[in-house]
Amino acid sequence: MILPGSTLGILGGGQLGRMFTVTARTMGYHVIVLDPDPSSPAGRIADEHLHAAYTDEWALNQLVGSCKVVTTEFENVPAKTLRWLERRCRVCPSARALELTQDRIREKSFINELGLATAPFRVVRATEDLDAGLDVLSPPLILKRASLGYDGKGQFPVQDLETAKHAYSALGELPCVLEKQVDIKREVSVVLARSSRGESSSFPVVENEHENGILCMSVVPANVEEHLATQAIEMSQTLADALDYCGVMAVEFFVTREGGLLVNEIAPRPHNSGHYTLDACVTSQFEQQVRMICDLPAGSTRLLSPVVMVNILGDAWRSGSPHWDRLLSYPAARLHLYGKREARPGRKMGHFCYLGEDVNSAKRIAMDIMVGLP
Repeated sequence: MILPGSTLGILGGGQLGRMFTVTARTMGYHVIVLDPDPSSPAGRIADEHLHAAYTDEWALNQLVGSCKVVTTEFENVPAKTLRWLERRCRVCPSARALELTQDRIREKSFINELGLATAPFRVVRATEDLDAGLDVLSPPLILKRASLGYDGKGQFPVQDLETAKHAYSALGELPCVLEKQVDIKREVSVVLARSSRGESSSFPVVENEHENGILCMSVVPANVEEHLATQAIEMSQTLADALDYCGVMAVEFFVTREGGLLVNEIAPRPHNSGHYTLDACVTSQFEQQVRMICDLPAGSTRLLSPVVMVNILGDAWRSGSPHWDRLLSYPAARLHLYGKREARPGRKMGHFCYLGEDVNSAKRIAMDIMVGLP
C-alpha cells in the first residue's frame, strides 16, 4: 500500500487533475502535477507544478524520483510517455489502456472484439473510404476524428457523400470513423474503479443529457430499467478486465429505442458524469482513484441522496460574473469552480450539484438555478 505522506504524480492539470489533487492532499498525500500550461487549475494548488511538455525527459525524471505512483488526468497523454514511465515506476492506468482508448478506431474495434455492441461504423483513412462507408451505412451518420475529439469537437453530421467529403476535409483528412447515428432513448454512463488485483466497484448508473455535444446535466438515480443498469455495469467490468485496468474509468452507453445497450466511449479516467459522487456518495470518484492507484481497499459507492449535477459553461459569464448569490441561496446546492482564468463559450468552468428528496424535484430546482445564473 502507498500510504498518506507519500507523493503522487499526475499527468495533466485541468479540472479533473484539480479535483484529484484536492482529494489527495485532503487525504494526506503530496501531489506533483506535470502540465505545460503555467496556469493549469491543478498545478496552481499542487505541492509542485512541473511546467513542461509531457515528453520532457527532465520533468519525467522528476516524477520518477519523487513519486510512488503516477496517474493521468486525460487520455491524450502520449502513450510513449507512459511506456517510458512504466519502465521506471508504478503507473496507473497503463500505457496499453490509454493507447486503446485514445483512438476511436482502436477503441471501437477492441469493444467489438469482446463481443460488445457499438453503433455501426466504418473506418475512414482516405476519401474513397467514404464511398464504401456510405454504401454500407445509411444516413444520418456522424464523421468523427479518430483522436483528440471531445465535447462535440472533431465531428460533423453527414447526410450524403458531398457532406461527408466536406467534413473529411474540415477534419484535415486524418483517420476518422464514419458512424451510424442511432435513434436512442437516453444516454447513461457507468463510473467504476478497478484495483491491480482485479477487484471492481461501481457507482450508481448515471443518466446524462447533452447539448451541442457537451454534457449539460447528469441525474442519479438514472431513469433506466434495473436489468439494463445491471447489464451496463457488467459490460463496463468486462471492458475494465480486458484492459487489466487500475484506477477509475467511465463507460458511456446509448440505450436504444428497442431497449438495447451500445457502448459509445471509454474514458480511462474520472469522468464529468461522475462529479455527482463528490457530494452524493460516501466515496467520491477522486478518492476512489487515489485508493486504487495506491493499492488501498475501495471505498463505499453508496448513494446518499438523489442528485442532479449541472455543468457551468463559460456562456454563464456572457453578461459578467454569474449570480452566485442566487445559487448559494439554495441550502442543498453545492458549487464547484475549477479555477480557470478565462471564461469562453462552451468551456467547462465548474459545476453544481443539487441534492433533493427525489429526482424530479431535484431536476426542476437545478434547472431553475441554472436559468438564474447568467
